[in-house]
Amino acid sequence: MQLTLIRHGEAAAPVMGDDTKRPLTERGHLQAEQTADYLNKIIKPEVFVVSPLLRAQETLAHLHAYFPDVPVVICNAIKPDDDARAAVEWLSYLPYESVAVVCHMNVVAHIASILLTDSFQPFNLAEARIYEQAVIAPGLSTQIKSFIPAA
Repeated sequence: MQLTLIRHGEAAAPVMGDDTKRPLTERGHLQAEQTADYLNKIIKPEVFVVSPLLRAQETLAHLHAYFPDVPVVICNAIKPDDDARAAVEWLSYLPYESVAVVCHMNVVAHIASILLTDSFQPFNLAEARIYEQAVIAPGLSTQIKSFIPAA
């Protein structure tokens, strides 16, 4: 199975402390578009999983434009401060062979470290990493590709 993990693009600062409604900046949209264009050529997702936060939703919109028929599942377990172990467990129950996830630092990097049983490696803005594994479980993944947008 293939799992693609994507961090959202650059976002505006929180307004009055509200982190949930931070939109992408112009640069963030450029980053998201570059990542979407790259992934369009190499993945065939069966489902998109996305955080409920606006910046992740806006990042996904760029990718979803290339795959308009792919269903979207909003997951409340992949927000910035969520427990990555719980997120990995949640993802392990999905009945798909190709899943693309759009979420946030720190959770995305912690998910990757659990999948690889490796040290924490931060994700750049709008970075995508593609993994292969028989099932989603700790230590069973191999990273096969990655992309960091130039914007």
